[in-house]
Amino acid sequence: MFSTLRQYISAATLFQLGVELLSMFVVVLVVLDVGGHQGITQSDTMLAALLFAVTMICLNGAFGVYQRREALSARTYLLRIVLAPAIGIPLAVLAVALIPGIEMAGNKWIVAIAASLVALLAVRHLVVLPLVAALLPHRVLVLGTGPEARMVEASVASGNPLGFRLVGFYPLEKAQEASVAPGRVIAKSTSLEDTARKLGVSEIIVAVRQQRGGVLPLRGLLDCRLAGIRITDLAGFFERVHGQVPIDSLKISWLIYGQGFRQSALRAAVKRTLDVVASALLGVIALPLVGIAALAIAIEGGGPVIYRQQRVGLRGRTFTVYKLRSMTQDAEREGNPRWATKDDPRVTPIGKLIRRTRIDELPQLWNVLKGEMSFVGPRPERPEFVSMLVEQIPFYAARHSVKPGLTGWAQVRYSYGATVEQSIRKLEYDLYYVKNHTLLLDLGILLETVRVVLLGEGAR
Repeated sequence: MFSTLRQYISAATLFQLGVELLSMFVVVLVVLDVGGHQGITQSDTMLAALLFAVTMICLNGAFGVYQRREALSARTYLLRIVLAPAIGIPLAVLAVALIPGIEMAGNKWIVAIAASLVALLAVRHLVVLPLVAALLPHRVLVLGTGPEARMVEASVASGNPLGFRLVGFYPLEKAQEASVAPGRVIAKSTSLEDTARKLGVSEIIVAVRQQRGGVLPLRGLLDCRLAGIRITDLAGFFERVHGQVPIDSLKISWLIYGQGFRQSALRAAVKRTLDVVASALLGVIALPLVGIAALAIAIEGGGPVIYRQQRVGLRGRTFTVYKLRSMTQDAEREGNPRWATKDDPRVTPIGKLIRRTRIDELPQLWNVLKGEMSFVGPRPERPEFVSMLVEQIPFYAARHSVKPGLTGWAQVRYSYGATVEQSIRKLEYDLYYVKNHTLLLDLGILLETVRVVLLGEGAR
């Protein structure tokens, strides 16, 4: 497991990315003929092949093809591996065409692109996945048999991380209420260290919420750590594998002493510069689209087309957010704030369309230009909901330590939150972003947002 710019990448995933990148690169080179193609030098051909392969791998990642937090259905997987090339190929061709002296026309490029995509799928399913299982197994032992251990088991089963194998559960000296299958509990015939060595364990996950009073075998854990076995607590496991920080197992000491939460002046300056440039450019491009949507809203029901609403932003300060109106004018005629729900009757026909495509959010580019929002960050909530959620959810106010965003980690990793329970799940992703936000993570979120918009994920 490697941490790159505070983003965690497993050795198995790095191996998969490397092999798939190499396969696409080699196939394009072979088809184009390294010796020369249409007057292109060998070095230019290699650069073009590499640029094409890198672009396609990045788009596959953006569309969740390498997603490990939950298993993808066959339909979803097929949709994503089709959609990624549909967008990636034009981008890759455009990127390669920008290289001076390279001509993209010709049958060889068509054959090269088709062959590289076939090779990518073949290598992934016939080479990478079997090799990872055989050569790069990440064998994990869970310490504990209670509800937290069951939570780890369920998360591994749902996501099936590449190369990840849960070998069993090691019980504690002080008996816990068993929440896992008895057949998966390892008999305590040997010490924790001997058991871990015998099973070839790479990591031990401490799935115990209450760790005081001599509950943990500290000496055994120390021996395992000194033997080179990784020891991970629940918060660390969910942060690394699922990109979230579970509230149920979170302690304030972890927030205080944990790594991350950096708010450097350089990071803020770079982020603000990108926000201003990107929002200005996108605003100009999106202006005709906003105009058409506004006209459709006016024709549909009359009244104002821009909806203004108070939201809570950086450090708890309120500001006015702007959206294209997607609901009826009397959506809250009783005066009580309400979350949007699935198939909400207050949403108009035009509203459904602009919500699904996120066109209704485009006026918030003005909020970004004003500095009230950023392109990437936790979505801002209404003051009425914030007051309620701060009282009911621990650490909820921590999400206000960064600017709210047009899109965010919770938006690309979780559906719309319309209950306290769903707000808790969203907060777990927001806390991960607050703790680990970097320029690299922001770029990844923006790429994943393309997938979310195109597939209509999480829209209400």
